[in-house]
Formats: sequence, structure tokens, C-alpha cells
Amino acid sequence: MQAKAFDTNLFKRILKYTKPYKFRYYGVILFAVLLSVFAALRPYLLKQTVDEYIKPKDEHGLLFYVSVMGIVMLLESISQLYFVYWANWLGQDIIKDIRIKLFKHILSFRMKYFDNSPVGMLVTRSVSDIEQIARIFSQGLFMIFSDLLKMLVVLVFMFYMNWRLTWIVIIAMPILVYITRIFQRKMQVAFEEVRTQVNNMNVFVQERVTGMKIVQLFNREDIEYEKFKEINQKHNKAWIKNIFYNSIFFPIADIISSLTLSAVVLYGGFHILDGDKFTTFGDLFSYTMFIGMLFNPLRQIADKFNEMQMGMIAANRVFDILDTDSDVQHDGTKTAGHFHGNIRFENVRFSYIDNEEVLKGINLKVNAGETIAIVGATGAGKSTIINLLNRFYEINSGAIYIDDQNINDFKLESLRQQIAIVLQDVFLFADTIHNNITLNNPEITRETVITAAKEIGVHKFIKSLPGGYDYDVKERGVMLSSGQRQLIAFLRAYVSNPSILILDEATSSIDTYSEELIQKATETITKGRTSIVIAHRLATIINADKIIVMDKGQIVEEGSHQELITKSEGYYKKLYDSQFSLENNS
Repeated sequence: MQAKAFDTNLFKRILKYTKPYKFRYYGVILFAVLLSVFAALRPYLLKQTVDEYIKPKDEHGLLFYVSVMGIVMLLESISQLYFVYWANWLGQDIIKDIRIKLFKHILSFRMKYFDNSPVGMLVTRSVSDIEQIARIFSQGLFMIFSDLLKMLVVLVFMFYMNWRLTWIVIIAMPILVYITRIFQRKMQVAFEEVRTQVNNMNVFVQERVTGMKIVQLFNREDIEYEKFKEINQKHNKAWIKNIFYNSIFFPIADIISSLTLSAVVLYGGFHILDGDKFTTFGDLFSYTMFIGMLFNPLRQIADKFNEMQMGMIAANRVFDILDTDSDVQHDGTKTAGHFHGNIRFENVRFSYIDNEEVLKGINLKVNAGETIAIVGATGAGKSTIINLLNRFYEINSGAIYIDDQNINDFKLESLRQQIAIVLQDVFLFADTIHNNITLNNPEITRETVITAAKEIGVHKFIKSLPGGYDYDVKERGVMLSSGQRQLIAFLRAYVSNPSILILDEATSSIDTYSEELIQKATETITKGRTSIVIAHRLATIINADKIIVMDKGQIVEEGSHQELITKSEGYYKKLYDSQFSLENNS
């Protein structure tokens, strides 16, 4: 949706964020008023100085008026200082509040939203678009208000001093206003295109930098380079169009201003030569300043209006996200304590895309303290089960219970505190190992982390790293191997002391040494708590209390390894024999 030039509802919504800063908001307006009055006084005092003291050669009066002009200029400078500083300060505080609100809102979104929204787009909205909103106050709203007010005060002084000369200026102003309006519309479209291209570039660069390994592994450098050149060219064209309009507009505005000044000097000069007492040399001196004070803001108002418009467009984009109703329902009222760990799925149906069911009436029961394994082909719905248990997505129908309580009845934060997940693709932040384990939870002490690391057998590995627990793993944990990242993830899950533990293919794609450590860690952290293990490698789950076999969104078999292996035509038996045969051949 394209923001209108003056979208009243959008503008009112932006102004609501000024409420916590009313004193500063009205202070900016007050300084704008003072700035307008002091600015208009300077040419008037100049007229008085020329007519009353320079022409009559009154030295004492001249010194007095020059002193008064100095005081006025000082007060104007002080008003300008506070006006600019407070306007920018107000803008920064407002975007601080909006950014916090936006990020908090993003944190509440369902995973489905992130599945469909590019990360680069969200980064653009959270950073550059919000920065642009600040310019509504620093370069747009208050500047336009100040300029219009200054023009109004100047016109009052001009009419008071010499209404004949003022009418010459008034006649020229509509021409400049008309031209300004034409170019404003053109530049509005150009700025909309600029913002679109900035967003496209951010998305492209973010994805390619994140996936640089794939780009280089498959020799895609030249292809991606050409794509970037194309996107960059579109961005360049959008800005060139905007520059083109500006380069035409400002010279035209200067010509109109110069012609108006010439007309005033010519008209006023002839009247002075003819002995007209209503026009003085002081008028001509002051009107050269007045015309600049009228026409400069008028010609710049298009540029300031563009800043305003860009801020409005950016605000519209940000509010689109704030208005997105994609958050997980936080309607639970009960605080989840430490679960016994009984889990029950009753006829659960779910689809990521409408009318394409991933889970087709799942009925599943897990007893407290059991370790169950879920196996099946890719796309069978294994990971979907744990996503629903954590309420990353909302089910279409059916119900999920923990300890005979519907999970929707629990407060979301307390529910997730009792469930820990170790994923195949471990995400680590650009921070120390300690902070990646505790996730900056102040309740988890360094001693707790070290004790837990020793219990699951990873303390020695961590201490071998430079800095030990204070070792910085860099972005996404690139300084560690995949097996080492998995060990950190196991420790992170263990120190959270969950009631329910989920291992989602956590032992795949790792080296033999790491696998031995992970097997030991698995035995330790699953002991005495309900655990759900999802794995492709069946050798890792043969000791599970129960194995759930899934195919195409349904449970087709369940039982222990020994029970399932005896079914000669069973799905699990065929899967096991196939994998065992491949391992022997390798």
C-alpha cells in the first residue's frame, strides 16, 4: 500500500508517539515561533537603521540600533539552536520507542511469518525505515511548520512596512507554489521507488552474505555479481530520477526569486527617484532580505516535504508490520511449573499452507520419563510435532496436552521454559560460549554451567579453547565445528533444567569423536525426564522406550525396536534394513 502525501490517519498515529514527550514537543513549537519573530525583526530593524539613523547621520542612534540588532541575532541563534536540537532529540526518542515496540512485536510472531518474510526486509524495517521516521520531526514536520510560520510573520511585517512592494512579491509566490507542487508529486513517486530498491538491495545482500559458503562452493560468484549489478543499477536509476527533478526545480525557483527581487528594486527605485515618501531606501534594503526569507523556505519546502514523505512511507511500512496479526495467541492464564512429562496428542491436524495437511489426525501418547523416538522419511511430519508442542504454530484442530492440561491454557513463556530443544542446525550468537549457553539468563551462574559441563562430559573440550568459557565463537558459531556447536547446544539445553527434552536430529552430520561425547551427553540429560528424539540414523535410537514411525503425516507404526524389527513387512523394518545395508556397503 502506497502512503498518501498527507495521510491524515497515518500522521495522527505518528503524532501519538509524542505524548510521552509533550514538554519537548511544545518546546519545539515555542522556539519555532520565537525563531520566526526574531528572523522577521532583523530586516525591519535594518530598515529603521537605514531610514532613521544612517540617512540622517545619527551616530548614537546607529550604535543603539546595531546593538539591538546584535541582541536579536543572538536570541535568534539561541532559538535556532534549541529548535534544531530538541526537534532531533524528540525524533530520536520517538524512533527508539517505535523500534522497541516493533522488535517486541516481531518476537511474538508465529514461525509461519518468518517462513514467508525475508530477513533483509525485516532488518530494513527495523533499522533504516525507522531512522527515516525520525526525519519527519528533524527535517520534515517542524521545519515545514517553522518555515511557514516564518513566512507568515515576514508577510505581516512586509505589509506593515510597504504594502505596494509586498504585492509584487505576493503575485510571484503562487507561481513558485505551483511549480513546487508539481515537482513534489514527481519526487514523491521517485522516493517511493528509492525505498523499494533499498529494500530489495538489503534483502539480496543479507541472503548472499549469509549463504556465502554456498555461493562459493557452487562457483556462483559471477552470477551473483551480475544479479547485484542489476539490482544496484535499479537503485541507482531511482536516485538519479530524484536528483534530476531536484536539479531542475532549484534553478527554476532561483530564477523566479531573482526576477521578483529585480521587480521590487526596479519598482521601488523609480518611486524613490520620483520622490515617493511611501518607499524608502530602508525598504529596498530590508526587502532584499525579506524576499530571501520568503522564497528560500518556499523553494526548499519541496525538499523538506520529501523528507516528510519518505518518513511517512517508512512509517507506513513499519506500521504494516505492527498491524500484522501473526502473533501466537497469549491467552493462557496458567503458569507452567515443572512438568511430570505426560504428553498427549488427540486427533491433531495441521497445515503450513491452507488445504495441504502435514499432520492428518495424529494421536500420540508419551508417558512421563519415557524416551521416545520419531522416525520417518523427510516430510513425514516429525519436526512439525515438536513445533506444535512448543506452539511455534497453532494447530488447525485437535488438542495437545501436557500432564492432562491443554497447552493453550499455559502462559507461552512458562510453557517454553519447561521444554528444551537441541536442533540439527545449531544457532550460536556472536558472543562468548558462556553467554551462548546461558543466553544471558542471570539465574544461571558460571558455577552452574561448569558443573553441568562436567556432568555431560564437555568441560574438557571447552577449557581447551582459548579463553575457555569466554571464547568468542563469532557470528553463527563459525569458530567451532558442527560437532562442537552441537555440544554447546546440549549444554544449553541441560542447564535450563527442562521438564521435556527434544533432540531434533541432533547427532547427524558430526564426527565420530563428537558423536561419542554427544551420546554420553544424551544419556545424561535424558535421564529422568521425558525425551523426544527425532533421528534419521536408526542406530542412535534403538534403546528408546518407544519408536513412533511416521509416513505422510500419519503414525503408521509404534513400538520398541525389538517389536518393530520383527515385522517382516513393516515400514520400520524396511527402513532399518535399508540403512543397515547402506552402512555395511560403505
